[in-house]
Amino acid sequence: MSAVPTSAVRRFVEYEKFLDCVHCGLCLSACPTYRELGTEMDSPRGRIYLMKALEDGSVGMTADIARHLDLCLGCRACETACPSGVRYGNLIEAARSFVEEHHRRPLFDRWRRALITRVFPHPQRLRMALRPLFVLERVGILGLLRRVAPVVGMLPQLEGPVPLPEVVVAHGTERHRVGFLSGCVAQALFSRINSVTLRVLAQNGCTVVTPPAQACCGALYLHAGKREEALECARRNLEAFPADLDAIIINAAGCGAMMKEYGDLLANDPAYAERAQAFSAKVRDVTEFLAALPLVAPGGAIRARVAYHDACHLAHAQGVREAPRQLLRQIRGIELVELADADTCCGSAGSYNLTEPAMARRLAERKVASIRATGATCVAAANPGCILQIQAGLRRAGLSTRVVHPIELLDQAYRPTRAGISAED
Repeated sequence: MSAVPTSAVRRFVEYEKFLDCVHCGLCLSACPTYRELGTEMDSPRGRIYLMKALEDGSVGMTADIARHLDLCLGCRACETACPSGVRYGNLIEAARSFVEEHHRRPLFDRWRRALITRVFPHPQRLRMALRPLFVLERVGILGLLRRVAPVVGMLPQLEGPVPLPEVVVAHGTERHRVGFLSGCVAQALFSRINSVTLRVLAQNGCTVVTPPAQACCGALYLHAGKREEALECARRNLEAFPADLDAIIINAAGCGAMMKEYGDLLANDPAYAERAQAFSAKVRDVTEFLAALPLVAPGGAIRARVAYHDACHLAHAQGVREAPRQLLRQIRGIELVELADADTCCGSAGSYNLTEPAMARRLAERKVASIRATGATCVAAANPGCILQIQAGLRRAGLSTRVVHPIELLDQAYRPTRAGISAED
């Protein structure tokens, strides 16, 4: 094992963290970009080598190095595969901040990344940006644009925003009092899923508090290398959510992974470190939380062949795999089928499908091929980005398979007379 160079100056991470990697290569087959490209520098092991070299100063930042780091999805499948417990997610996020500080990107790339961080973490700005598309949806033109414009093709059917009440009271006896993060993209594009989430939680005896002062979870900023903005989002959420909640519920895998790491991210902030640890300990994905309850039995049945896709930041970052499947199995009539490579990234990866559309499309096509092989009539995915990415891929492939959040199927089974997926009492 190599020693820390005496001349090394800490640039973005403690040097010893790189030494956890023993270069065994077990991460290679788990890495989507390595599987697609077959190049060592586009594997976790190769990227760790590059980051280590940047840290010890043996290489300087170049466009090629930035490119290899940019191509990483941050899916953290390598962490699942790694026998040495390398916390690769922490390394790549720190490296991205370093890249943003030391590498000047081409003008279009700078503009695109600035647009993402200035619009997407702000639901009101995102809704304003999408307002012309809402008009096109109403007059029937957006469907045509989805077929010819890749970015527009990722959009779901646009609906008007559904405001969430600050408090939803539990049905019957209150079993838990929980908080809910309504999200950024979720508020603008998936407000219906948010409403469904509150309804299912209330159905299961939860009073749900959705603080109006809450902020973006910070993940979009962290992925873009804007660490300070991400930490400020974390602090705002610590201030917004009451301390007496039993749990903080998330229905977006990426947001949940980020908020479970507030304790680590703010560990060196004396004003927030202790609160951040306590907050992170309460964060639960909605499927994780419901699966741990004695679930109120759904009254309806859904006749559907359902394939479950493991969102990366739920399976790899949070270790939540069985809970969504357990919930789906409790719905009568569902035939749950397993996807090949169910926990391989679909290419969404936060804003990756906007910054790296070519690679994202290749991964979506791989995912669609797996779905096609199952004959599924419906795909369940517990992350809004995955829903957008997979639905767009299915649309391009000419498949009518629906993509939904597991919580939507559970809600459908609680309310079997609703329109949508076929349900029977």
